[in-house]
Amino acid sequence: MKIRITEEIWKEGNMYVSYCPELDVVSCGEDVRQAKKNLLEAIMINIEETKKMGTFEKFLDESGLEIMNGGIMSARKELNSEFRGHHT
Repeated sequence: MKIRITEEIWKEGNMYVSYCPELDVVSCGEDVRQAKKNLLEAIMINIEETKKMGTFEKFLDESGLEIMNGGIMSARKELNSEFRGHHT
């Protein structure tokens, strides 16, 4: 399964915050690379845990994701998020 998501990264103090609005998952790191890596890890843990709990389908539905062309999951609605600074 592939999921197309948005990654927002901005600097907050001495840390970089990384956020995925579709899945409402947030993480951070000491630099952009680490913030990206930590966000991916947080997303994977979230997916694994919802699968274990039997709530994965509900999680995807609440996230507004659906299977698009080529079997890739993508947001079926436009996301409204505030501009928080520099996004990568």
